[in-house]
Amino acid sequence: MQPPFHPLSELFEQLGLDAGEDDIEAFIDRHSPLPSEVALSDAPFWNENQRRFLRESLAEDADWAEAVDHLDARLRD
Repeated sequence: MQPPFHPLSELFEQLGLDAGEDDIEAFIDRHSPLPSEVALSDAPFWNENQRRFLRESLAEDADWAEAVDHLDARLRD
């Protein structure tokens, strides 16, 4: 069975952030570029719950991992 695909809007909702297309683009514009030496979950703009969710999503290769990777890539452009 294929894991569900979560778009960035759902990831933002999961993180407790505004999830409209304009909100997502504004967030990425505001926080880009994220330096290559900073792990996404260690970025200073997350709260502790958000950090934990991002770390666990990647460590467990959870359903959210693909969306987290996508956000990571967008923040590094």
